[in-house]
Amino acid sequence: MAELKAALGPGLQLENREHPDSADPFAAAVDREIHARLTAFSDGIQSYRDHPYQRELAEPPVIWSDGATRLLDYGPEDGTPVLFIPSLINRAYILDLSERRSLLRWMAAETGLRPLLVDWGVPGDAERKFSLTDYIAGPLTGALAHTRSLSDRAVPVVGYCMGGLLALALAALKPGDVTGLVLMATPWNFHAERIAQAEALARAVEAGSPLLDAYGELPVDIIQSLFSALDPFLVTRKFIDFARTDPASEAAEDFVALEDWLNDGVPLSGPVAHECMGGWYRRNTPHRNAWRVGDTDIIPRNIDTPALVLVPQRDRIVPPASAHALAEALPNAECQNPPLGHIGMVAASRARTDVWEPMALWLRGL
Repeated sequence: MAELKAALGPGLQLENREHPDSADPFAAAVDREIHARLTAFSDGIQSYRDHPYQRELAEPPVIWSDGATRLLDYGPEDGTPVLFIPSLINRAYILDLSERRSLLRWMAAETGLRPLLVDWGVPGDAERKFSLTDYIAGPLTGALAHTRSLSDRAVPVVGYCMGGLLALALAALKPGDVTGLVLMATPWNFHAERIAQAEALARAVEAGSPLLDAYGELPVDIIQSLFSALDPFLVTRKFIDFARTDPASEAAEDFVALEDWLNDGVPLSGPVAHECMGGWYRRNTPHRNAWRVGDTDIIPRNIDTPALVLVPQRDRIVPPASAHALAEALPNAECQNPPLGHIGMVAASRARTDVWEPMALWLRGL
């Protein structure tokens, strides 16, 4: 990811100066604090750019593909297959971030389960025209069928964030092929909290309709800007903190691995962007039982597949109340609330004990 770090450009050039009104001690103190924080922010960015870490994990075998979508097999071949579905708007390897922070490699090595990861890839000419129905009834259903063929029986499905919504829809379309659902930080009631913010996201995408129509996709930079708006000061805080981190430490390497992933986004097809922002965020179609995939209404009370709903307590991306609404709507669901954040639940140092191990225990009990 060296090119991503270089793209951030040189650090801020800051001039150390007192507030012009030096007779006002408070104004001078504020000026000094602003300067100190900007300096730390600049130092953090520079430290990130200079860090030597590069992700060098060998990619697991690709055992099936359909267009841009691939199915990655983490083994072992005699393990119980489990299908993992990530979001469409981020790279799938958040579940296989690094040697120390890989949910899938840990699960393959320690649990007797055989994780298979849906890697959506970068939308090509065909995928730029895809709706959610096209994705779910097309490559996702194909990935499920191939996973099922490995053991000749129904399989559990794990969905992370937006992938949880896709997993739920898959269970509604193919109930006989899914033995259980794990739904990680999965939004459902998009108006449970911060309604104005949800509607603002929808309006922003609607305002960009000419761009969507012209290019057929929502660009990565716009996606990142939209989600940065959920916590406008997060970027500043994290780089200020990183400026204080020992570059030789594991914590620094973990930060760089995650930041590289965040900067390695993918665009979203135009039809999916319209459906998610206009349907989910503006009209709250999932919670209103108005979300339809093909000819199927995705209504949780009609999905009696055993489900484990994981709602991280410190999630800034998916409000916990939004995810709790899905746990309450499913008739056969257990809910757990790990004390982690949205990304922390899969990549933090405590993820193994707070999320990975309880999830594996639940999956083995199906």
